[in-house]
Amino acid sequence: MSFQQHRIALAGDTPGTSTDLYSYTAGPDSADTKVYLQAALHADEQPGTMALHHLLPMLRDADAAGTLRARFVVFPSVNPLGLANRSLRHHIGRYDTESGVNYNRRWPDLYPAIADTIAGRLTADPAANVAVIRAAVAAWIDAQRPGSAAQQLRMLTLKAAHDADLVLDLHCDDESLMHIFTSPDLMPGLQDLADWMGVAATLTAEDSGGGSFDEVLPALYRKAQRANADHPIPLATAAATLEYRGQADSFDHFGKTDAAALFGFLAGRGLIAADAGQPPQTAPGPTALEATEVLRVDRPGLLAYRVELGEHVTAGQPVADLIAMDGPEAFLARTPILAGTDGFILSRSSAKYVRRGTSIAKIVGTQIIPSRAGGYLLED
Repeated sequence: MSFQQHRIALAGDTPGTSTDLYSYTAGPDSADTKVYLQAALHADEQPGTMALHHLLPMLRDADAAGTLRARFVVFPSVNPLGLANRSLRHHIGRYDTESGVNYNRRWPDLYPAIADTIAGRLTADPAANVAVIRAAVAAWIDAQRPGSAAQQLRMLTLKAAHDADLVLDLHCDDESLMHIFTSPDLMPGLQDLADWMGVAATLTAEDSGGGSFDEVLPALYRKAQRANADHPIPLATAAATLEYRGQADSFDHFGKTDAAALFGFLAGRGLIAADAGQPPQTAPGPTALEATEVLRVDRPGLLAYRVELGEHVTAGQPVADLIAMDGPEAFLARTPILAGTDGFILSRSSAKYVRRGTSIAKIVGTQIIPSRAGGYLLED
């Protein structure tokens, strides 16, 4: 039996402080495949933690039964620093309150950091090349000297994930249907994950512009492939961000359902020697993230939505009205907020008072939106 809890103390940035980071491992150390799962990198997004709360006992029991065929590393709440970020009874778990940096942005671009190290060491053996790259990444991480608790956290979790074959980063949206973010070259390879989750959309981008955690390892291998075209380098890590509905959806019944789906996905891949259960229905195929409109308001006001999640809209159709809160018609005037593309409503804002520039909906379409092509594709 190898199921174990691990606790690492992160040195605090002020005198007398530290924070405990918990993780679990399960499965044989000698397994050919490593699976890394983490939740609540945005610490105010708890549905993923609820799912892992229910998945962990399933992994523990499978480990005791000797049916795990992969090595599992699980961080049920990967950002304890963000759990402490509160102000006036409000949880600010998305951003480091010292630097203002989004916890899921600005993760390191690894290939430039290791390019010189692997130069001249690649061969005609794909597996050996992956091992060389992973060893170089591990050495680079070990050489870092984090200057803050947040940087310690990044290096610790990146070290835990760097040699994984499958990396799943569990998040949620504001008010949303289930969806996935991943790289286009990882599809249709992750279609089974989309099916088991029952997602409404799989949104793909090679580079969304923010340096998100799920893009770090695929980008490493992609850049290595392009820079060393004469050597075989597989895309050795399949990574995705799983968006488990909305922030208010941390319910026990959802967690049980989501854990069962994750278990079924893993069993269906042969990573757990267990019955995967009833095969899921096929989810929609991937859609370029550039075809998803992030609909924003150009003035402050009070939102009155006209559409529900999942509802199809056409370009020019009102998605919501914005009630004026200042000016000559304050609290009388309503300005329609119009969809800019054909598609369906994937997410909405739970806060109905909005300031200028606020994102109030994501509309998943099928046609690339010119203003989105090659730009920053995330909401913040």
